[in-house]
Amino acid sequence: MGLHDHGVARKGVDFLVRSQRPDGSWPIDTNLATWVTTQSVSALAAGGRLAEHLGPLERTAIRRWLLGQQWQRAHPSTGAAAGGWAWTDLPGGVPDADDTSGAVVALAQLEMAEACAASDEVRRAAAAGLAWLADLANRDGGLPTFCRGWGRLPFDTSCPDITAHALRAAECWAEIATGTDSPHRGGTQTWHRMLAPARRYLAHAQSADGSWCPLWFGNEHHEAQANPTYGTARVTLATLDPRGADWLLACMGADGGVGGGPGLIASVEETSLTVEALARVAAEAPDATLRGRATAAVAAGVEWLLEHTAAGIRFPASPIGLYFAKLWYDEELYPLAFTVAALERAGAIDTART
Repeated sequence: MGLHDHGVARKGVDFLVRSQRPDGSWPIDTNLATWVTTQSVSALAAGGRLAEHLGPLERTAIRRWLLGQQWQRAHPSTGAAAGGWAWTDLPGGVPDADDTSGAVVALAQLEMAEACAASDEVRRAAAAGLAWLADLANRDGGLPTFCRGWGRLPFDTSCPDITAHALRAAECWAEIATGTDSPHRGGTQTWHRMLAPARRYLAHAQSADGSWCPLWFGNEHHEAQANPTYGTARVTLATLDPRGADWLLACMGADGGVGGGPGLIASVEETSLTVEALARVAAEAPDATLRGRATAAVAAGVEWLLEHTAAGIRFPASPIGLYFAKLWYDEELYPLAFTVAALERAGAIDTART
C-alpha cells in the first residue's frame, strides 16, 4: 500500500523480528500466558499440596492476575459475553471455554489452599465464569471452543476434552462454593444446568473402544493425526469413567510409556496425562479391581517419567498441539506441568484412600 513508514507497519515488523526463533522459524503462538498459568497451578495443586509449593504472597499474586484477565464486557470482535477468559493477557485474546474452565479450576484450587472462606470477589468471578460456560453449551450438551453452533466449524464443534474440563471446573468449585452460586442449590436458571447434558454428551461421544478424541490436540504418529490419549485422559480425569480407564491401561506400553494411541511412540506429555488420570482412578474409583490395576500402571508410568526426564531435570517437548488447519505446535511448559501433575497425584494415592 506504500505505507511502510506507517506506525502500524513498523510495529508489525518489530513484532516479527522479536518473535523469530534462533533457527529462523516463527511459532504459531507467542503468548499462552493464561493457559499455562492455570495449567501450572493445577499441576502444583494436583496432590492437595498447593500451599506447600506456593506461599501466600505467590498465591495472592496469581489470584489477582487471573481475576484481572476475566473479560468484564462483551468482546469487541467476537461479541462473546462478559465472564470468560482468553488464552493470553495480550489484546488479541478471545474468550474460550477451555481457558475459562482452566481459570475457574485454578481459582478454586488457590482458594482451597487458604485457611479462610473464598472471598466474594473470587466467588463472583467463578460463578460468572461457570455461567458463561453454561450459556456456551451446544444443544447436544457438549462445550464448544468459542461459540454455540451446529458443529459445522471447529469453532462451534462440541469437544469431549473441553466438556470434561468444564465439569472439572464445576466439581472444583463445588468443593468450596456456598450460597446461591453452589451447583447444589438454586433453580434451573443457574449454571449447574449444564452438568447433566454435558455428561450425556460425553457418553454419546465416547468411541466404541472407550476412548475420546480431542479437537485441538493431535499426534503426528497417529494414522488420523488424532490424539485419543489426550482426550481420554482428560475425560477420565474428570469422570472416572471405567471404560476410559481401561482404554488408558491398554494404551500403556510394557515399559510404562504412553503415546498418542496404542503402540505409538511414547512422550512425556502423553505419559504424564495418562498417569494423572489413572492416579485419580487408583484413588477414587469404586471398583477395587480397577483401582489395583490403575495403581500398578501409575507405578510403571512414574518410573518411565523419572527415566525420561532424567529424574525431573530434562523435559523434552513434543508437538501435541494441533490447530484445525493442521498447524502443529509444542509448548515447553506442557511436559513440565503435566509431569508435576502426574507425580503429585501419584504421590497422593494412599492419602486419598484414607
